[in-house]
Amino acid sequence: MNIILLGPPGAGKGTQAGRLVESREMIQLSTGDMLREAKTSGTEMGKIVADVMDRGELVTDEIVIGLIREKLEGDKKGGFIFDGFPRTLAQADALAELLADVGESLDAVIEMKVDDDVLVGRIVNRAKEAVAAGGTARADDNEESLKVRLMAYYKQTSPLIGYYHAKGSLSAVDGLASMDEVEASIGNVLG
Repeated sequence: MNIILLGPPGAGKGTQAGRLVESREMIQLSTGDMLREAKTSGTEMGKIVADVMDRGELVTDEIVIGLIREKLEGDKKGGFIFDGFPRTLAQADALAELLADVGESLDAVIEMKVDDDVLVGRIVNRAKEAVAAGGTARADDNEESLKVRLMAYYKQTSPLIGYYHAKGSLSAVDGLASMDEVEASIGNVLG
């Protein structure tokens, strides 16, 4: 089973992906993690990624698709969770082509619906709790940074909701429910 988790920053995609890894032995494909892993891997693709990142440039969609291809051609376990990819319509098309090319399909796209004001409150509280517990908050866990990240999400990524709805593969869950309730809702979608 191959799925995409969609939702704005802070909606809990990473948390739910982690739970799916545990409960269904799925493989989480987080583009950020893949890029960091590739950069230090010493492979040909890794050398390309390292060169681009060391120059401070953005990694191209083609490079990201190449990294995903490598993962898709490896151990499939319980399927893949695309976390943080695709972010744009062009990336969605490229992913569809890649899946078809390697004989895979996309089984579900799950939108984690949230209310922006509640989400901002959740992130700000998460940062306060981290600091109160003696830890450190993520640098971008503040109201201003989150608003910038939300704007980028709505400009670039939210069109994917209509894209996947039109393809008949979109389901929505309440991303503001408890973690266990969100997990159960995702489980209901996946069957």
